Amino acid sequence: MSVPGTLPWWEDGERLFATALGRLTDEEFDAPTLLPGWDRRHVLGHVARNADALVNLLTWARTGVETPMYPSTGARDAGIAEAAALDPPVLRAEVLDATRRLAEAVRTLPEDRWSAPVRTAQGREVPAAEVPWMRCREVYVHAVDLDAGVGFEDVDDEVQAAMVDDVFRMWDRRDAVPDVVVFAGDREWGTGAVAVSGPLPAVTAWLTGRSAGDGLQADGGIPAVPVWL
Repeated sequence: MSVPGTLPWWEDGERLFATALGRLTDEEFDAPTLLPGWDRRHVLGHVARNADALVNLLTWARTGVETPMYPSTGARDAGIAEAAALDPPVLRAEVLDATRRLAEAVRTLPEDRWSAPVRTAQGREVPAAEVPWMRCREVYVHAVDLDAGVGFEDVDDEVQAAMVDDVFRMWDRRDAVPDVVVFAGDREWGTGAVAVSGPLPAVTAWLTGRSAGDGLQADGGIPAVPVWL
């Protein structure tokens, strides 16, 4: 397996997240986000710790030594809380430093190791080539969550479509695909009885749980959909 084709998407996603972060003053770190229950500190702490967790997977791919993303769910949560408690300048630097650590791990992974099997935090075995896409999901969606002037309309249409594909795959694995068919321009997902349509950014926001369906149309109202991740 060669170097994954999602690398340009990932690089753009890191830049978009950095743009959202750069718009925040230190005093704004305590404000809520679009992710219920998490303020900006927790989103930033999560994004930093996620970068290090994905470095662990690339280390696993490079060495062949099992290196889980997190030692446990408790350790994951504790790491996020610890980062979220940092002073804003330190937390800001930690996000950027963790991103650089991930970039270095991606840059130095031998091409033949992208096919090495690793395991996600949910226990799914995937090739290391899926790691950049795993990071794409984090940085694009959480850039929007920060509510700092970045929306899904700032995300490339092909990336959004891949996210929607991912949502439906996740639902399918859990046997939880809702009874909907979704239209965005000439794109279509699902085979259900309830037709929902609208602009792609509105579809992406709804299906990833970042809106209740604002900007979308459906006979009988916009239905609730299961969580994605």
